[in-house]
Amino acid sequence: MTVHFIGAGPGDPDLLTIRGRDLIARCPVCLYAGSLVPAAVVAHAPDDASVVDTAPLTLDDIIALIADAHAAGHDVARVHSGDPSIYGAIAEQIRRLRDLGIPYDITPGVPAFAAAAAALGTELTVPEVAQTIILTRTAMKSSPMPQGEELENLARTKATLAIHLSIRNLREVRRVLEPHYGADCPVAVAYRVGWPDQQILRGTLSGISAQVRAAKITRTALILIGPALDAHGFRDSALYDGAHAHILRPVRRSAG
Repeated sequence: MTVHFIGAGPGDPDLLTIRGRDLIARCPVCLYAGSLVPAAVVAHAPDDASVVDTAPLTLDDIIALIADAHAAGHDVARVHSGDPSIYGAIAEQIRRLRDLGIPYDITPGVPAFAAAAAALGTELTVPEVAQTIILTRTAMKSSPMPQGEELENLARTKATLAIHLSIRNLREVRRVLEPHYGADCPVAVAYRVGWPDQQILRGTLSGISAQVRAAKITRTALILIGPALDAHGFRDSALYDGAHAHILRPVRRSAG
């Protein structure tokens, strides 16, 4: 018996990995957060599977279901949105499973920031503009940020920021970031990226709040901030530069 933590991707069922699909299809127990994982993803479960929406459950409730499955020798598909390594709350589940001696493995999924970049049709790392992506959140009602990871410190890097779980804290995000990124810094908000009701808003650090209010977005949104979102006139990377030699492409010498 094994608990399979499975990244379901950002919403579009087509972005579920083949491995994730096949695991769901053979597990007699499937646990998923219905508020974040589309029903179409867990529709791959066997017809006679026990499929449980864990959104209204506590951690104790979830572990009890897994323990029952373990006692019965049933594999469990534990389906999480996006990639489970990012704000997936799997660490606390894994800790419980280890205490109970229940084996587990992890199947990665497409993270929301990657799906958002795809929807925007852009690259988040642009030569000499941004070569670093920081995935973070802000402290609201959830646990406080660890010392040193406050947004003020991250802003000094001027890297591309992917800010999760913070759409209702957008005014504070602007206040903190504007001195470092500037009022005209490009911003994108991806709401329920990959879902049928997906919305993508593009604007500036000073103006995006008005768009978010007009769209009535209050949850399930990712904020992307940084000059890479609207970069122009940047140099080509060395990756395909004919003058840049590497082991797979030696420098070409002209004849004569």
